[in-house]
Amino acid sequence: MNTSKIAWFVSAGLAVSSYAAVAQEFKVGYINTQTITTQSTPAKAAQAKLEQEFSKRQKELLDQQAALKAFGEKFERDQPTLSESQRISRQKEGAELTRDLQRRQREFQEDLNGRRNEELQQVLDRATKAVKQVADAEKFDMVLQEVVYVNTKHDITEKVLKILNNGGK
Repeated sequence: MNTSKIAWFVSAGLAVSSYAAVAQEFKVGYINTQTITTQSTPAKAAQAKLEQEFSKRQKELLDQQAALKAFGEKFERDQPTLSESQRISRQKEGAELTRDLQRRQREFQEDLNGRRNEELQQVLDRATKAVKQVADAEKFDMVLQEVVYVNTKHDITEKVLKILNNGGK
């Protein structure tokens, strides 16, 4: 074997061994964001806050739905005895009540979604700080949140939950 082939094999061997050493030093973690946004204390507090904030409006919508249903049932019962002008008038009234309910439901949903996104962002901001704490403490090079597969030894979700549930400590 000539010296150039030997040099090539030595170089290839060194490259593979140095790659393996670098690969062993690279530490990756994984965080399950859905678990954090549903099971952490800040997420549960945000959910309770939203429920309290929107419960009155939700009840008003349910009451309005019940009133509209009662209006429709009464109209069906009374329809045979109504004059043509009364029937048209009540149909218009029912259509207006329906449009008003749909508008209020849409507004409610938009307001709820907006507030939910605000609260979720606050939870995610706190979670990011907790992830950084864990990553710094355990010397992670990278923490991923969306993966197809992860070995449980790389999952740091419970550690982050513990920090969040203890108020960031």
